[in-house]
Amino acid sequence: MDTPRPERSLGDLFADLSQKTSLLIRQEVQLAKTELSQKATQAGRAGAMLGAGGAVVNAALLTFTATIVLLLVQFGLDAWAAAGLTAVLLAAVGYVLVRSGLRKLRQPMAPVETIDSIKETAQWLKNETR
Repeated sequence: MDTPRPERSLGDLFADLSQKTSLLIRQEVQLAKTELSQKATQAGRAGAMLGAGGAVVNAALLTFTATIVLLLVQFGLDAWAAAGLTAVLLAAVGYVLVRSGLRKLRQPMAPVETIDSIKETAQWLKNETR
């Protein structure tokens, strides 16, 4: 059995609604700031991986040149074959790092939790104003 609720004036109801709405908006803004900060950190890490991948690819090119000279002296192998193998291996490592960084950058940057919370707030406001 429902207990009767005390009647409140329309002014009281609107004041209460205004106060709750203001609080919700401040909380939504704080949630958005927090979530965007996390996304920025994630993008920074992905950028670092891209940089590391680029550095390894650069090392592959430098090693390609050095390997030609070293293998000619040390093993008597065809310089192009040995240097090519080294360059291919380092390029593969660089490729993996770059792909990993790009994959992380492709993740959604939208503040998903904030969007969901705003939808819930809109629904709550809709129900409160009925």
